[in-house]
Amino acid sequence: MGANNDYNSPSFKKLLDSLQQQSWELELIISGFAIFGLFTAYEPLRIETVNAENEQQIYRFVVYLILQISCSILLFNLLLHVILRGLWIGSLGLRYVSGDIEFEKLRYSERFTTYLKKRIISFDRYIANLENYCSVLFAISFLLIFYVLALTMIILSIVLVAHFIIESDYLPQRFASVFGAILIIFIITGMFLTFFDFLTQGWLKKKKWISKIYFPVYWVFSFLTLSFLYRPLVYNFLDNRFGRRLILFLVPIYIAILMITSLEYRSSNYLEKDQNSSSTFANKENYLDMLTEDDDFPGNMVIPSKVITDPYLQVFVPFSENLENRVFDYNDSLRPKNDRRGLSSSMRITTNWSDQITSARQKDSIRKVYLKTFNESYSFRIDTLDVDEDFILTTGINDILGFETFLDISQLKEGKHLLRLRRKRKEKDAVVTVTDVTLPFWYFKN
Repeated sequence: MGANNDYNSPSFKKLLDSLQQQSWELELIISGFAIFGLFTAYEPLRIETVNAENEQQIYRFVVYLILQISCSILLFNLLLHVILRGLWIGSLGLRYVSGDIEFEKLRYSERFTTYLKKRIISFDRYIANLENYCSVLFAISFLLIFYVLALTMIILSIVLVAHFIIESDYLPQRFASVFGAILIIFIITGMFLTFFDFLTQGWLKKKKWISKIYFPVYWVFSFLTLSFLYRPLVYNFLDNRFGRRLILFLVPIYIAILMITSLEYRSSNYLEKDQNSSSTFANKENYLDMLTEDDDFPGNMVIPSKVITDPYLQVFVPFSENLENRVFDYNDSLRPKNDRRGLSSSMRITTNWSDQITSARQKDSIRKVYLKTFNESYSFRIDTLDVDEDFILTTGINDILGFETFLDISQLKEGKHLLRLRRKRKEKDAVVTVTDVTLPFWYFKN
């Protein structure tokens, strides 16, 4: 290893000391570019999060939610860093002009002079504190993102244990239930112990007999939380009193911000603008001409407008995983032995579907049965008139997959009408019909 790369060599330590003195310039440059990029990325991330939630794609939703939270943390911390660094630069300029604080020239009473000297001490100390806050805050921004990722990994571990062990088809049911429950209890207990150790800044590691019990948990969770990637950063904070205080100080600030951003003013005891469409309320998510913003996504059923002037009514029902579950419940023969939903790669080595369905003809045949089942289970009612038209598969607004049909309304009277999407559902040995969506619309002939 060369002298320039040897962290024990005096020249390398001298280089680091020199870089420390000049790091504020790099911090401001990186913060500026990062804030611009984060502001640009935040809105697309928020839209993708809403889209994934709307389409009930839990994997995409979790990924984009983590990215959105990380983006928010970085934005807040970097903006605060730039403000404090600007205050630091301004303080340096003021020190050049005015020097240190001369309390005697202020001619305050002895009580105030003594109090201010005790609280402020000196202007140089104030500048030094600002420098410390700026340097630590810049580093802690990325550490907090790792903490968000760690929490996500723990939750993901619980989900994976539940899915691949407790609900496994390959393990004995009793063994899978007991072993899976033990693992989940271990993960939850370890999560609380790790969090307690974090809040107390290593109390479990300090007590000799407790540390022996906690060490196996700590070792496992160092992999679950990916802490081996950022462990040096954590302990460099914890061995410094200033760093410990700042970490604990930021936690209530984030909680306060979360509380403030969740506040909303309620102007009515009964009326809300975010509710499902009904005979008395029309939600914009159900009308195509009102979906004008990038983050507007269709609801459970969409028609062109509140006012229809054509003799036909276009109806679009977006596809979702929950909708497919309903199709499987109605026609159990469609339920595959191996569920292919979830994350998959776009790289295809084979065109097979990993089970008995292999040829294009078989796939097409299954899709026809799928669509037939959907049409059997779904129908419409306009006011008191039952209407039954066949859906076809298509892509609608924002290239969203769904089912589409056109209803003949030429015989309807002009005025307000209620369109209901009705669905047949099997309950034990009976088939019942329920109303999924109710939309008001007005029909006026051209």
